[in-house]
Amino acid sequence: MDLLSNILQDAGMRRRVLGLRTIADDVALRFPCDKSIGLHVVMQGPVHVHAPTLAQPLALATGDVAFMARGCDHALSVGPSLEGLRPETITQESASAKAGNSSTVVGGAYQLWNTPLHPLFSELPAWTVLRAETRPRFGPLALAAGLMEQEILADTPGSDTIVQALLDAVFTYALREVVAQRGQVGQSWSHAVRDPQVLRALTLMHERSAHPWTLDELAQHAGLSRTALAERFRDAMGDTPLNHLRVLRMQRAMRLLAETQQRLEAVAAEVGYGDAFSFSKVFKRTVGVSPKAFRLQDTASKGHPWRMGAA
Repeated sequence: MDLLSNILQDAGMRRRVLGLRTIADDVALRFPCDKSIGLHVVMQGPVHVHAPTLAQPLALATGDVAFMARGCDHALSVGPSLEGLRPETITQESASAKAGNSSTVVGGAYQLWNTPLHPLFSELPAWTVLRAETRPRFGPLALAAGLMEQEILADTPGSDTIVQALLDAVFTYALREVVAQRGQVGQSWSHAVRDPQVLRALTLMHERSAHPWTLDELAQHAGLSRTALAERFRDAMGDTPLNHLRVLRMQRAMRLLAETQQRLEAVAAEVGYGDAFSFSKVFKRTVGVSPKAFRLQDTASKGHPWRMGAA
């Protein structure tokens, strides 16, 4: 499995198609996104995005994609002002709209219920706009979004399955573009994966997080000296390889605790710890609560009205 696919799987995300939605001229369509990342593809513009983190609304045209980080509550409207508009909060159910000349968007939300997040998700900018004018007209993102719109409108047998798969494709294509943009600037996970040796070390840690990696062994596999790997990793990530490995293990442990009934000893072994006591100490230091408390909290939160279930 490639690195990005591995990260998406370990994140334990739940997704929901937000449907094809028409935005009336007198409505501000609100999207509560406290624990979700997501995107809107503008099928027919104009559309404006309003959020507390934005100095001014984002103006979107047909074909543009607005990609948002976790926790970006926002509203969509046709015009640039919310004044005098009637707020309308989306429901959890998918919506559909008829094709026409009205402003319409199609998109989805991917919920990351528990924290801490993987560095990829925690470093995402609050908002990224992928402009249609900068992408091939018949590129994969545009084609996948167009097919998703057609399937939502058609509502024929099998459409739900196809739409869910197409949403994953649209989301992943968009995330690729966001990661590529992030990789060109600063110290970040997206920047780190541009270095082949650092990427090799990251991939090994993701693929075999339970392995008792040492810096020497990672460096050998990456084709670098111990010192060179440590320096290049820190320069790219702002972290050490072994501390990053600890974060990966805790990410996987949170998913196992939330999605399975495995005993603590089994979870500890699966993420690379020889005993439950050592694992519990590291888990509490990283997550803020003990594994037992985390599991109880997660179970209790599954009744939350906005928590997404398995797709």
